Amino acid sequence: MGQLWTLRPATAEDAQWLADLKALAMRPDLERLGLWDRDWARQRFLDSFVPTNTDVIEIDGSPVGVIAVRPERDAQWIEHFYLHPSVHGRGIGEQVLRQVMDAHRDARRFRLAIDRGSKARRLYERLGFVHEYDDSNGVDQVFSAQGN
Repeated sequence: MGQLWTLRPATAEDAQWLADLKALAMRPDLERLGLWDRDWARQRFLDSFVPTNTDVIEIDGSPVGVIAVRPERDAQWIEHFYLHPSVHGRGIGEQVLRQVMDAHRDARRFRLAIDRGSKARRLYERLGFVHEYDDSNGVDQVFSAQGN
């Protein structure tokens, strides 16, 4: 069986539905942490959405997720990595992350932030990410992996 999903570059027109996807995907963790606020979750996405850094994940031409890579001088930040809950458990997240990291690999480390206690931690650790530090906000944990 071939690859189930494809990536396409995001456009500014994707912003609203991607903000809705972020709110849907993050709701369980934010509720667990006592921080759920749909409008805040959507706005936080919209405030940091850069289409040129972002790819939409599609299955059979239908969007099911998003992933972004924000380049900085010393690191490449994996951001806005969300899959619709209907496609969880198929291995798509791991496949997408591996492909995106391979495509962006250079001497810089990859970094990402996840909510404390997130189930996503297992995926990132399987791919070589290690806990670097807890953010002072008490919610985010920052992980990193070698770039090259």
